Amino acid sequence: MKLKFCYLTILVLLVSILTGCSKASLAEQDILERTQSSNKIIWGVKNDTRLFGLMNIETRKVEGFDIDIAKALTTEILGETGEAEFIEVTSKTRIPLLKNGNIDAIIATMTISDERKKVVDFSDVYFAAGQSLLVKKGSPIKGIESLDETTTVLAVKGSTSAVNIREKAPKAKILELENYAEAFTALQSGQGDAMTTDNSILLGMAEENPKFVLAGEIFTDEPYGIAINKGQESFVDAVNQALATIQENGVYDDIFTKWFPNVEK
Repeated sequence: MKLKFCYLTILVLLVSILTGCSKASLAEQDILERTQSSNKIIWGVKNDTRLFGLMNIETRKVEGFDIDIAKALTTEILGETGEAEFIEVTSKTRIPLLKNGNIDAIIATMTISDERKKVVDFSDVYFAAGQSLLVKKGSPIKGIESLDETTTVLAVKGSTSAVNIREKAPKAKILELENYAEAFTALQSGQGDAMTTDNSILLGMAEENPKFVLAGEIFTDEPYGIAINKGQESFVDAVNQALATIQENGVYDDIFTKWFPNVEK
């Protein structure tokens, strides 16, 4: 009986080791070669961000600017038969999923920052955004200068917006929630006086509920980039080349106008 138990223990350990090695090797593989071999790129995208990545409950497909850009880049890199697969990420989960090899790249309203560059590499900027505030129509909050110790600002955990608002409005109370949908629901139910994130995302929420408007000017620059694992220079180059191509041939402009018809690039 003891001998049988020892064999089972050894077997479990071997399976654990092999599983760990498999995950590690997946993350370390040459992504460009792997995607060319599988004819598929796996993109990490948001499912709760109107205009950029939002799940259509009728079709059960995620739709938005990021999604269409990812599809266009996939076509440029792999050809017309290339497949773009989408896996949901949040601000908290996107980098761990990338580092583990579960996704090939992140295109999810992710701001390029020096801190993040220590962990991942970024493509060239594919969308220039800026942080702003969303408030209820008639709110006394007219911009960042209106925030004080009497105001509660809603933000998303793991986002640069949460860090920025603490620096820009140190007296305000900050309440962090798991994702944009939760934060917007909290704002609508009166749990906060304002919500903060990139103006591009807030525009989608204002479109969803016209009772809310953006307040004041943007107070940060938030250049969005596509995040790719360290050590994948060939894939970064392929993404940048594809991005440059769709910007030159008009595909990018068509996608931008589709999702932001009233916004200047």
